[in-house]
Amino acid sequence: QVQLVESGGGLVQAGGSLRLSCAASGRTFSNYAMGWFRQTPGKEREVVATINWSGSTTYYADSVKGRFTISRDNAKNTVYLQMNSLEPEDTAVYYCAAKTGPTRFGPRDYDYWGQGTQVTVSS
Repeated sequence: QVQLVESGGGLVQAGGSLRLSCAASGRTFSNYAMGWFRQTPGKEREVVATINWSGSTTYYADSVKGRFTISRDNAKNTVYLQMNSLEPEDTAVYYCAAKTGPTRFGPRDYDYWGQGTQVTVSS
């Protein structure tokens, strides 16, 4: 069992930056691939970025490539999402998620979820 707690969301103007954090507790953090997902009302949860257990392999949705960076610190049991050049379209609830084994890109592949943190980008 892994418990995940996100933080760092908030209100920011377009073009600004935010850094999301996801602190994990429970099982050995380095056993898990991690992902950041986001969801807006009426839409399905979508992948934003994923990272493998060591941090050596990352994946980004096309919509955030070049603007967002996922990273992890296994010593701190934390995964991060640095979001730069934010756009109003990035407004969503952001969730971090964990799974054993290799990274995958679908929400259904992930076993553990945080409660989410709201990111609002004003134009």
